[in-house]
Formats: sequence, C-alpha cells, structure tokens
Amino acid sequence: MSDSIQQTATQDESKSEQAAVYKELAWQGLWKNNPGIVQLLGLCPLLAVTNTVTNALGLAIATLFVLVASNSLVSLIRAYVPQAIRIPVFVMIIASLVTCVQLLMNAFTYELYLSLGIFIPLIVTNCIIIGRAEAFASKNSVKHAAFDGLMMGLGFSAVLILLGASREILAQGTLFDGIETLLGDWAQDLTIILYHTDTTFLLAALPPGAFIIMGLIIALKNLIDQRVVKQ
Repeated sequence: MSDSIQQTATQDESKSEQAAVYKELAWQGLWKNNPGIVQLLGLCPLLAVTNTVTNALGLAIATLFVLVASNSLVSLIRAYVPQAIRIPVFVMIIASLVTCVQLLMNAFTYELYLSLGIFIPLIVTNCIIIGRAEAFASKNSVKHAAFDGLMMGLGFSAVLILLGASREILAQGTLFDGIETLLGDWAQDLTIILYHTDTTFLLAALPPGAFIIMGLIIALKNLIDQRVVKQ
C-alpha cells in the first residue's frame, strides 16, 4: 500500500516538474526571451515585410513551421551528428525545410510568395532558427525541442503581426488588406477599412517607420516589465 502511495506521489511530482518546464519554455518564448523584441533576432524580415498584416502573417506561419520542424529534427539526430559538423548539418536541415515551404507557397499562395520575395529563402539564415537548433534542440528531447520551437515561433509571430497591424493602420487605414493572397478569394470580405485616406503615410509604410514602431513596442515591453517588478 505504501509503495503504491509513494509511486503515485512520484508520478505527481514528475508531472508537476514537466508542467513547470513547459510553463518556463512558454514564458521564455512568448515574453521574457522573445526573439523579436528581446533578443532582437530576425530583424531583417521583421522590419522589411511587415507593411501589412497579410505579409506579416504569411512570414510568421512559414517561420513557425520551420522552427518547430527543424527543432524536432535536430533533436532527433543530435546523438548521431559529430560536434565538428553539427552547424552545417543543422543548416542543411533548415534549408531543406525552407525549400519545402517555398515550393508550397509558390504553388498555393503565389501572389503572397511574390510579395514576400527573397525573404522566404532568407529564413535559412534567420538567427532565431539556427540559434534555437544549436542552443536548445541539440541538447534536449524532441517534445521539449518542438515545444520550444512552437513558443519561440509564436513569440516572433506575435511581434510580426503587431508590427504589421500598426504599420498597415497608420499607412493606409486598413487591416488584412490582401488577405485573399493567403487564404483564397473567399477571404476578400475579411479586409477591414478603418478610415479612408487619399494618400499613404509613407513613413509607416517604409522601413524607417518600422524601426520607430519597433522601438515603441520594445519600450512598451520594458515599461510593463518595470511595472511588474515594482509590484
């Protein structure tokens, strides 16, 4: 009887530890160590293609898929890859996944594929993906690596979408403009016109505006963190 109670207690403790690990991974990826606004990684695509929510969402989905898949594959083969060649192997895995994403977008979302242009293949060189493969996936189990990729990807996606929404609203007064290029013709009615404007606010539409808005987002996060610490 006592052995059964002890076994149950051990299982509960193990579940509690696992829950704590997943909670910490989620907290790191979504907020504390967010790759976009804390680590400041992947700034090239982050600032270049987020002129609309549609572009931001397309790049976010592609990056999220590559992050989760590459983390999982790197974790699976980590015991079989010699230390001396681990980085080239990781890059080959990431490049293969990005090629799959590129071909799929070319086939099913061609207009969005043209809009994102060179920034789809440049996912291969995204420091977020290579960094997580080297720093986390190569040292942890598949389920933890996949969850880490998911949380980091969602954190990066949230920054992409927030930045894209801010720039699109300021530049042209709309939300989800061109969403049919991602979801199909049925999604044309999802475009929201918040206000009508005869001219585009170029500063918000161009990369310099993205830098300014990005700085404001980072400042807002730092302010929230300071308020939480004081409480």
